[in-house]
Amino acid sequence: MRTAPVPAKDGPRINRDIRVREVQVIDADGSNKGVLNVFDAIQIAEEQGLDLVEVAPNATPPVCKIMDYGRFRFQEQKKAAEARKKQKVIEIKEIKLRPAIDDHDYGVKMKAMKGFFEEGNKVKITLRFRGREMAHQDIGMKVLDRVKQDIVDIAKVEQEPSFEGRQVVMVLAPK
Repeated sequence: MRTAPVPAKDGPRINRDIRVREVQVIDADGSNKGVLNVFDAIQIAEEQGLDLVEVAPNATPPVCKIMDYGRFRFQEQKKAAEARKKQKVIEIKEIKLRPAIDDHDYGVKMKAMKGFFEEGNKVKITLRFRGREMAHQDIGMKVLDRVKQDIVDIAKVEQEPSFEGRQVVMVLAPK
């Protein structure tokens, strides 16, 4: 029977978790205190009511800073939340076409497609053949070529038209 392994802590080591003899210490105001024994550095930090936080563990000797660890973690969480908020999720919207599409229907689909590109989304165009339309695949390819020509200024072809059974798929991305 073995004991359960100690779970690895995420984040930097602090205070008694620092397992080296000597560390380079940076004070709370940013001034360099020099190389000190780790116990002396922890004592200095505790006298100020702060923590000794290892900021550069791979340096020789490791660099530690005297700071309020709770406040440091809060600031890091705030930065991560801000980065997630600014991140844009790109969706793939799908437009379905038929080989014998009328001009007005085509215009409506193009208008929707342009709206998707303005939002920053990719568009997957699916051209479905039914019944005897499979014998006239050239008509479907002409429709996709027309789409390419109409969106050349606002989008680029990310995936060229390819057959998947009874349908042709093409992916477009905004420029």
